[in-house]
Amino acid sequence: MPVEQHSQPHSDPFEERLSAGLREAGGVFDTDRAALVTGGVLKGRRRLLRRRAAAVGGAAASLAIVGVGGALLVTGAGSAPRDGASVGANKPSPHATRAPFPGSGNQLIHTLERLLPKGRFSQAEARGTAEQPGPYVRLVYDDGKGPAAVGVSFGRVQPGGDQARQTTECPGKVYAHYDACTRTRLADGSVVMVLQGYEYPDRRVDTKWWTAELVTPEGQHIGVSEWNAAAEKGAPISRPEPPLSPARLRQLAAAGVWRNVVDAMPTDPNTPGPQPTPTAPVGTRTVRATLTSLLPKGIKAIADDSTDGPGFGYLVLDDGRGRSLVQVNVQGNMADSATELFGSGAQTLPDGTKVALHQQPGEKGGAGVVWWSVDTLRTDGRRVVVSAFNSGAQDTPATRETPALTMRQLRAIALSPAWWRE
Repeated sequence: MPVEQHSQPHSDPFEERLSAGLREAGGVFDTDRAALVTGGVLKGRRRLLRRRAAAVGGAAASLAIVGVGGALLVTGAGSAPRDGASVGANKPSPHATRAPFPGSGNQLIHTLERLLPKGRFSQAEARGTAEQPGPYVRLVYDDGKGPAAVGVSFGRVQPGGDQARQTTECPGKVYAHYDACTRTRLADGSVVMVLQGYEYPDRRVDTKWWTAELVTPEGQHIGVSEWNAAAEKGAPISRPEPPLSPARLRQLAAAGVWRNVVDAMPTDPNTPGPQPTPTAPVGTRTVRATLTSLLPKGIKAIADDSTDGPGFGYLVLDDGRGRSLVQVNVQGNMADSATELFGSGAQTLPDGTKVALHQQPGEKGGAGVVWWSVDTLRTDGRRVVVSAFNSGAQDTPATRETPALTMRQLRAIALSPAWWRE
């Protein structure tokens, strides 16, 4: 697959970020060193969640759970009665011994039905743990208030790694529109994020998509999704909200039986281990904090309750003339991509640093949005990309004629030595 670069008019950095996330999850794709071009980490992570949710319907399973197998224990302590109040009663002990056991698609379906409150089930489908590329289960559940699609997917992440952290962090509303999001740490150290969002971020159809993403200290990952329709797409809305409350959705994701599935999944020898970051931003300061310190006087940053990703940060600025999104990516080890990223049109400074300036229309659907960016690369491979938009979000209409920061100001921010520990 050809690599699209930020310097190309039709490149999509969010898709690049998604590709990077999928490569990390599956470990079978070629390295795309341009995957971190702009600040799509939060949007990209949400799209990865969306692809994973689609996988339980079978449409994109190969993307969401590449190269994994699994197994299921459907009897004994891992099971739970169908009574919804007891879904979370089976709290795994950190010292308990779990016994993975191979399971068929029918066993997965039976287990999900047992874990859900009483109701009618239909259109069930699943892939057993002996099938490739790995297990999933989905069905249509009706508690008497209307049919709803429910699905569960399984995987692994590096314990304590960036992917584990990002999977359970609430995305910024600048990149993912949703009604509510919570992050909870369970007694055994597992972390679960419950997001109440929409199938279509632009709300062209009001299908609600609620998801729980749980990661254990051992790196087991369970994703549970539900909709207020019988299918995630193409089905009429059948009820005001999905059937499980956020608390019950969290409990369903935490059911111990799902961890047995992940325990039985064979380790993919092609999955890479944790990747070190040889060059890091200054001290323990986040990218956002560094960006804030470099803003010109008189420009106010609006608070946001989201968390930066590794090497990524953003602010929504307000100088009294309308909101303006600014985002930054910081990377190391990019020297061997200089020709791909900058071509012949970039300026080369006396110290060898390459600088490329871009002004182009926005690509995320916001009416009248423009995208200004400055891309810099030092000779030792350290790269900083600063982008600004004339709107508070890329998919909302322009709030002003141009971004709050000029190209000269963006250039000064990108070239600041404050981004690196010297």
